[in-house]
Amino acid sequence: MDIDIITLFPDVSLAPLSESIIQRAQTKGLVNIRAHQLRDWAEGNYKKVDDYPYGGGVGMVLKPEPLFKAHGALKREGTHTILMTPQGKSLKQADAMRLSKSFAHIIILCGHYEGVDHRVVEQLVDEEISIGDYILTNGAIAAAVLIDSIVRLLPGALGDDESSVEESFTNPNLLESPTYTKPASFRGLEVPEVLLSGHHAKIAEWRKNQAYERTKKNRPDLS
Repeated sequence: MDIDIITLFPDVSLAPLSESIIQRAQTKGLVNIRAHQLRDWAEGNYKKVDDYPYGGGVGMVLKPEPLFKAHGALKREGTHTILMTPQGKSLKQADAMRLSKSFAHIIILCGHYEGVDHRVVEQLVDEEISIGDYILTNGAIAAAVLIDSIVRLLPGALGDDESSVEESFTNPNLLESPTYTKPASFRGLEVPEVLLSGHHAKIAEWRKNQAYERTKKNRPDLS
């Protein structure tokens, strides 16, 4: 898979992706991640990429010209283009799974200021994605989150591919059950006895019940 990020802050996007699992996925050749400076496609001495919105209002809007040029330079047959924006649909695990399986090349456009000229959305963007109902300083951070969610699902990215099967949101309506490790007793806090029993059926039933309870408590909107 190839992923190209178009942003005003390439280093912000790449920093979280240069460690741990995502870095190893790149070393293995499972994914190539490149971040491009939008100003490289801007004109004039000041490489201006934004301007005031027509009709008035606060803030600045990213201009269409550099975004169209950048996208045109990077796209190829089969490219899927995503805009990171608070106006997009909320990212779900199902989206990460779909994107990891469906596309060999993804371009991610990072919003900034008050967003991008809507002609970019109309002509270049295949889908708009948000990572949550809140506002960040720029879309480069959101792009890193999206990429992490996709790349970890590529075959071979995780030490055990089953790790991505048995986790929260694999079932979109259920969180993962609590987990424990050694020591069995810590500061008077005991690991549930059933997990030490070796009785696989009882353990599975316990985990199922705990997952429902955890979902009910932490994410009642899912249950």
